[in-house]
Order: sequence, then C-alpha cells, then structure tokens
Amino acid sequence: MINKRILIKNLLAHNDECSFYDKKRQLNLHTREGKAKFLKHICGLSNSNPTNNSYIVVGVEDQENTIIGDDFFDDSRIQNLVNAFLENPPLIQYENIPFPNLPKDKVVGLVTIKANEKISSFKKSIHTIPANSIYIRIGSNTVPVDGKIEKNYQNSTTVIDIENISRNSIQYTLDNVMDFLNFRHKNMNPKYKVFKELFVICWAGIEKKSGEKRYLSRVDIELINEQIKVFYSAQDVVEIIFDDNHFTIIEYVPLGLNDKTTYYPLEEQTIHFQDNGYYKIDRKILFKPPEFDKKLLFHIYNTNLNLLHKLDRKSELTVREQKDLENLPSTFMLCYLNGFEDAKQKLIAAKLLLKPFPTIYTSFKEALRILRKMKYDVQ
Repeated sequence: MINKRILIKNLLAHNDECSFYDKKRQLNLHTREGKAKFLKHICGLSNSNPTNNSYIVVGVEDQENTIIGDDFFDDSRIQNLVNAFLENPPLIQYENIPFPNLPKDKVVGLVTIKANEKISSFKKSIHTIPANSIYIRIGSNTVPVDGKIEKNYQNSTTVIDIENISRNSIQYTLDNVMDFLNFRHKNMNPKYKVFKELFVICWAGIEKKSGEKRYLSRVDIELINEQIKVFYSAQDVVEIIFDDNHFTIIEYVPLGLNDKTTYYPLEEQTIHFQDNGYYKIDRKILFKPPEFDKKLLFHIYNTNLNLLHKLDRKSELTVREQKDLENLPSTFMLCYLNGFEDAKQKLIAAKLLLKPFPTIYTSFKEALRILRKMKYDVQ
C-alpha cells in the first residue's frame, strides 16, 4: 500500500519534471484553455509511459520546487473530461494529499495516470488543439508528434522503484492517527475505525442539529494508510454511516433565500473495503435542484450583477449590499440551477473581485465545487 505523501516527496526529490511526471501550481478546469492544457499533459504522459504509472503533482511552485498546496478538489468526474476528448483514454485518479505544513484547507493534488499500452489522441478539438492530435513527453516538455510513436519502456524500472520505496509502514500509520486525533482535530470530536484489519479511517467534525436530524459540519475525513483526504468541506454538512465493510458519506448542501435554509442531499460516497487488501469508492449524485419563484430570482440575479459592478468600480457598499454580497455565491448558484444559464460564468468571472473577502471567497470556491459535482461541464 503506497503512502501518497511519501510518493509525492519521492517524485519531487527524484528529479525535475521529466517524461513520467509533471508538476503544476494549480489545476484550472473552469476554462477551455485550462482543460486543453490538462488534457494535453494527460495525453503526453500516457503515450510516454505505456507500462508504468505516470503522475501530475498539483500545488507545487515550479521554480523552487516548494510545496504550496491547492484547494481540495473532489471531482471524481475528471475521468469524464478525459473520456470526452481522448481516444483510448487512460484511467485517471485524482487524490487530495494533506501535508503538515499546509493550512487545513490546502492539500497537494496527485493525478495518477494508469499504464495504457494504446496510443491516446484527441478525438475532437478543444481550444487550440485540433482533433487527431497526439502528444508525447520529451523531458519536461509535452510536444505534438506526427506519425507512428515508438513505445517507450525506459521509465518502468525507475517508476516502480519510486513506488516501492513509498510504501506505507505501521509507524507512518500510527503517527498519523495520533496526529489526527490529538493535534489537528482534538477539539472536533475526532474518531477512527479500522476496516479489514488494514485500513484506518479518521474523521472529525462539529455536530449540529437541524430539526430531528444530526449532521457534522467542518468535516475532515482521511484514509490514513494512503494519506488521502477523502472529504473536506469548510461549509457543507455530512452524515456518516458505516459497518464492518463500508464507510458512507452523505453530503448535504445548505440552500435557501431570505435567510431560510434547507439542507439538500448532494452526493453519497461509499468506500467498500475488501478482504484482499483493496478498496473501491462508489459515488452517487442525490441532488435535485430546488425550484424558486423566477421573478424573485430575476431580482436577485440583477442585484448580484449590480454588486459586482460596484465592486469593480470600488464603490462603497451599503449594509444591505454587504449582506447580499455574502450570499452572492450561493444565490448565483441557485439562479444557475433554476435556468439562468449565464449565472455560472458570471460567478466564475467574479473570482478576482471576491478574493479580497476571505469568507465570501471560501463560499465562492464551495459553490464551484458543488456545481462541478452536480454537472461536470466538458464543453
């Protein structure tokens, strides 16, 4: 069982970017340009590593090789993006890896590209990349190629050696369980459970009650053995259910207007632990968007646009407008879910205007995370 934190350290220590791994400061899948760059690297790494895994490490400063972290990114539908644009797509896994020196809301992203002996190519165009394009890695560069690709097996031994020295140990597991329980989350009622005498799940959160139902908020859930942050949310609430073989997380999203909030089930994520030392994660979207009065939403939509206009002009906001600004990410999201197609792009475009307000910016990132889960846009 590979400890992903150690694997990232070993990848960064091995060499600069090379033909089996790449590093990025952040992942940008909000724009067609960002998606195109990501897909290009996936294509190049897959074609250059037909018999071994290849990797992209997200949250690393390129020049100094410094770990700076990035936002938690839990979109399992990233595979849909790869499948939509690549012929013979490799299997992709995105994992969030916590590091002790990072703030609790920051992780390092690890993209694992599974070995794929077939040649990957673009089956349709995106941004400046035409259909039928093929890419490979030459050193730290991802470059287009014409014609036949010679299979490259030179990385297999090196990558296997790096993975082998990154395997977990009892000491790593115990140290990180103790750290989770006694230091990082000691005031948030932390718990742990061992599955199949091998896997250790730790979780912590603040209990809250809504009606007759109890939830956990500010939740952090980690699969300690592999140093993977399974779930993290600064705002949403979850319900946790488990037995000897399964650990289920049901995520709820608080939505409402005029200070009336209701918790709507968003996604159910179940980890199945097996006797043979493997596990798999199943995800199921539960969300059904609430419907609101269109006239009221039209008023809110225009109010949001006016707020952004005032922020852009650096105009002073009234007390009422400051309150509306706090709700802007969630109300833009509600507008989008109720047929205001431009609301999502308006929200994305507001990023720089909202960034100076930490609490509102956190709500902005949460809204985009939720929208990715509801409907991953590959267009």
